[in-house]
Amino acid sequence: MPEPLPAVPARFNIADEFIARRAREHPQRAAVLGSERRATYAELENEVNRVAQALRELGCQPRDRVLIVLPDSIEFIAAFFGTAKIGAIAVPVNSMAREGDYEHYLRDSGARFAIVHVEPYAAVRAAVRSSSLEYTIVAGSAQRIEATYQGVTLRWDDWLPNAADAATAHPTAPTDPAFFLYTSGTGGPARAAVHCHKDMLFTSRGFAQGVLGLRADDRVFSVSKLFFAYGLGNGMYFPLSVGAGTLLYPGRPRPDGIAEFVARHRPTVFFSVPTFYAALLREADNGCRMDFSSVRLAVSAGEALPAEIFKRFRGRFGIEIVDGIGSTEMLHMYIACRPGDARAGSCGVPVPGYEVRILDEHENDVPDGEAGNLWVAGGSMFAEYWNHPELTAIVRKGKWFSTGDKLMRDADGFYHYCGRSDDMIKVSGMWVSPGEVENALLAHPAVAECAVVGRHDGVGLLRPVAFIVLRSDVTAPAGGFDSELNGWLHTRLVGFKCPQEFHFVAELPKTATGKIQRFLLRQTR
Repeated sequence: MPEPLPAVPARFNIADEFIARRAREHPQRAAVLGSERRATYAELENEVNRVAQALRELGCQPRDRVLIVLPDSIEFIAAFFGTAKIGAIAVPVNSMAREGDYEHYLRDSGARFAIVHVEPYAAVRAAVRSSSLEYTIVAGSAQRIEATYQGVTLRWDDWLPNAADAATAHPTAPTDPAFFLYTSGTGGPARAAVHCHKDMLFTSRGFAQGVLGLRADDRVFSVSKLFFAYGLGNGMYFPLSVGAGTLLYPGRPRPDGIAEFVARHRPTVFFSVPTFYAALLREADNGCRMDFSSVRLAVSAGEALPAEIFKRFRGRFGIEIVDGIGSTEMLHMYIACRPGDARAGSCGVPVPGYEVRILDEHENDVPDGEAGNLWVAGGSMFAEYWNHPELTAIVRKGKWFSTGDKLMRDADGFYHYCGRSDDMIKVSGMWVSPGEVENALLAHPAVAECAVVGRHDGVGLLRPVAFIVLRSDVTAPAGGFDSELNGWLHTRLVGFKCPQEFHFVAELPKTATGKIQRFLLRQTR
């Protein structure tokens, strides 16, 4: 049974819990830090109340959807919690997406309101023709903005009241919808997972406090952005849940820029994804100065952390990376290592408040040491996929959610990620985990990044195929690396797991959240 978490009040609104309550407890403590303007908890509450009041004056009603297309900023936090405070539904999406993406988000969510930064505004403006959008508010240094094809366009500074009353929160229930989060789209069009007001409370208590032990004196920084589930917790409501400060970085993350930011702002807790940890190591190998001496906790999720990256990072910086696994549907982590007990190649044990099962194709429990399908239960589970009742019914079975991930539990009770169900490769009747092959490849001194997928050969048999990004200081020999890598793998893996086909590429296709889009590699010829 999962460890019990405190009960949720009968009336519960996330703006009261994460903003108003913290402002009452420590109004002058710094809430937002980083490269943009700073804000205390009292100042942040005032910004949230200004947005709540302005939305109400525009006629925004409970359960109306408000699309949020903003970089990591005070404006993002104010828009998100200001929307939730009045009982409307916040819909944060990628602020670096394209017109077609915004067409999908607007049409699918049915948003009447959009709060958009000036940089993606042109793409959003071009996407509104077939939507139900009525008002667009443009934030940023917008001296001049063109009207949208439909509705009213307002500037953020003109729209907000100069001062706001202590806006009363709408009397939401814990199970009322609070926000949509779109899945990252590794396998097709993004779907909106509907999350309720209670969900942030469960992940904060279970993972941020129960596993990581976040403290009020922490300075938290997330490379992953606020617009998706992992970053939303890391960079916003996790630090707010304990009265800590969040370091916001609105730009597109680059390893050299993040290294400089970390050295200057000295975070104590650092969140990122495996591909970015690998990029930081490459940058350090190329001579970039990196100072992680302020960091007491480094955390990874988004996809499996290769054991080789874990070992390299610990060897260079003396910091173990606390790996875990979560999903948009469950909002954040449900399995995670514990600080001080992180194991290379393992994503840990269940987070307080969560239950997990590993089942076979007939939904029977599998024994330790065998891979199976991961099902999870916990208080932060999404209510539904918006506009997809049939799919919701497939993946939700009572209190259980089918994650689509393949995991294995070892004899010590630690869980190991084996890949997405559709990423697993069955060769000669035996399962091959792409992660195992990738980790063996990453141990080769010439390999910077890699991905292994299954593709059918000329006679229709499924075989593992490797896509390789070489380190920048490596020059391929005249005969290529194929035979060397093949020989390297055969000293580490049984033969049927070793790819016979290698493709050397400049970069791997990834989502905005850093996940490798393996379905695109399967289509590559």
